[in-house]
Amino acid sequence: MSNDVDFDLSPEQWEALRALRKPASSSRLSKAYLIESLVKLGLVVVSDGVPAMTPNGRKVLVRGSCRLLDLAA
Repeated sequence: MSNDVDFDLSPEQWEALRALRKPASSSRLSKAYLIESLVKLGLVVVSDGVPAMTPNGRKVLVRGSCRLLDLAA
């Protein structure tokens, strides 16, 4: 049995999570409410004011990649 939860993120939340893949890109995230919502879901942590993906956030991003392709199509 899997403990993974299927998150129903908004397109903006997916984009914010994707932007956190590269540490240099995290500085350009300007929408604090998106980061806060991802923190509440346990997908992102903020350390010294810098957001970073959690291991669970990485899993969700990888598993949600198919969904992201569907949104782009």
